[in-house]
Amino acid sequence: MTLAFGPGGKTRKARSQVNILCLFRGRNPFVNPIAKELNDIITAGNPHVLDMLSAVGKNLFFPKGILSQSAEAKKKAHKFNATIGIATEKGGAMVLDSVMGHIPSLPPEQSLTYAPSFGLPALRSAWKEALAKKNPSLSGKDYSLPVVSQAITHGIALLGDMWTDPGDAVILPDKFWGNYNLILSVRRGVRFSHYPLFSEAGGFNVAGLAEAVQKEAEAAGKVVVLLNFPNNPTGYAPTRREAEGIVGVLKDAADAGTNIVAVCDDAYFGLFYEPEVMPESVFGLLAGIHPRILAVKLDGATKEDFVWGLRIGFVTYAAKVSGDASAFYEALEKKTAGAVRGSISNASHLSQSIVLSAMQSGKYDEEKAEKRDVLKRRANRVKQVLAAEKYAGAWEPYPFNSGYFMCLRLKTVEAEPLRTHLLDKYGVGLISLGKTDLRVAFSCLEEADVEELFDLVLAGVRDLEKGAA
Repeated sequence: MTLAFGPGGKTRKARSQVNILCLFRGRNPFVNPIAKELNDIITAGNPHVLDMLSAVGKNLFFPKGILSQSAEAKKKAHKFNATIGIATEKGGAMVLDSVMGHIPSLPPEQSLTYAPSFGLPALRSAWKEALAKKNPSLSGKDYSLPVVSQAITHGIALLGDMWTDPGDAVILPDKFWGNYNLILSVRRGVRFSHYPLFSEAGGFNVAGLAEAVQKEAEAAGKVVVLLNFPNNPTGYAPTRREAEGIVGVLKDAADAGTNIVAVCDDAYFGLFYEPEVMPESVFGLLAGIHPRILAVKLDGATKEDFVWGLRIGFVTYAAKVSGDASAFYEALEKKTAGAVRGSISNASHLSQSIVLSAMQSGKYDEEKAEKRDVLKRRANRVKQVLAAEKYAGAWEPYPFNSGYFMCLRLKTVEAEPLRTHLLDKYGVGLISLGKTDLRVAFSCLEEADVEELFDLVLAGVRDLEKGAA
């Protein structure tokens, strides 16, 4: 039976189809009142930022239902609190001894219960304080309290949900992390616009970025620029002059009337090995520089703190805001937390507690510096080995100065056949990228093994040159 209602007698099915089409075209006919309130706050602070939000982003909000009622009960329900969806026993969380035996230093309330969708307040504050220390350019500038994501991969997914619509242009270099494709292109339907990462002189291609931004800005009122430094797969980070060039390109486009979401994927932040590398994120230079530029920082403990499996990342915003900046950023944080709530609910409480405890320990900075020095020595050893004349005819290394990786541009053989040959004959595992590029993760090579590795790669090249299988 078909139920008719309203003007023209539209069916519920027909109305649902209309609403879905409107949503995908950026016109949602049923915006939640909480989302509208957040949108009004964002508009008051910077109307360009509201325009940058995707259709989903404009409709995101943090629900006040069960979560807010539970939070209120936590403060006031001194007799019985029957709100939270966990099991309790004897005044605490119900646990298994076989589980708690593996985490004796953290009580259940800091390890097994739900964390807020925003993340633990103490961890968010600690990470924001650390951002100021690591990025001197943020001094005196306003930026949001970081929202905790399930590592940077989830952070990029949140970025896609909040700031991109199908068909939007995302500008990124020709050498990029392959998972961007699944997260943004496949899941969100964005269109990648590439430019060569390196200039002919060998540094970051500021002119190439400028050309790509100008091209996409002419076609749309908004572009998303994805800046990944240190770059995966090449291990390159810009000099300060190059970073200032990047900022100049984006500012020029903003001056011309283009809204820009400038995303800093800082997964390998802090792993800088040469003095000319700018030792902070481009995010600090972009923060508050122009009303039409929203800077988004995606970073985390994953690589910075060598805790890959804990999956703790952060999403931080900076913009030029009129009026109450705290209300503006709180609105963005609530939308982001709503996106977290609507995807994973919350990041691991246990992981957040471990990272927070480490940050509060007296050895945290010293231990990180020791590990960075180990990686720096490995990178320097790779440069030293690759300077040998014996490799010159086989490949040319792309510039690298940071991070975990470096890439070889092969001159005489293709990357994928070489990769499989090295694996089958020599037991050497590397990553092939396109026809000519081979990625080497020196992060997992001992210094003493560097030369042997490249000698085996050279042997593999010579085998293929001779037609050996």
